[in-house]
Amino acid sequence: MSAVHLTALAIAVVACVTDLRSRRIPNVLTFGSAAAALVFHVATGGVGGLVSACEGWAVGVAFFFLPFALGGMGGGDIKLVAALGAWMGPGAAFWLGLYTGIAGGVFAVVVSICRGYLGQAMSNIWLLLTHWRVAGLRPLDEVSLAGSRGPRLAYAVPIFTGTVLTIWFRP
Repeated sequence: MSAVHLTALAIAVVACVTDLRSRRIPNVLTFGSAAAALVFHVATGGVGGLVSACEGWAVGVAFFFLPFALGGMGGGDIKLVAALGAWMGPGAAFWLGLYTGIAGGVFAVVVSICRGYLGQAMSNIWLLLTHWRVAGLRPLDEVSLAGSRGPRLAYAVPIFTGTVLTIWFRP
């Protein structure tokens, strides 16, 4: 396993711990990790390394920007995926986003079932889809992260899972 992979895993583990404890992923971790990735990749790959790190960061942001903008995920989550993308590069950032999204969906269903919330979650999804069809693609406060009273998922856990899967399947 490479130093980049070990670093990405360490960042994801620290994010899981902080997200599970406080439901927050600190900026010092996300921005600090992204900055460290830029420095590392410039030092090891020059301008090409810098470009790859910036592209990875941008792919991480792009992958989860819409769910964030619609109130479905927190800012720390998108910054964490971006920072991990900066470490792993644009191709891995794509797979990280895909695996994270799948893991997030699975974890959300499991948490909803365990908390007896699955029926309400399905109703909320229907309400959201109806809202988007009628009002256009915009947040709906009742089912947003800030406005919902449903169970919360510490999304750093699916991000960690996506990181592990990306490293495992896309070394």
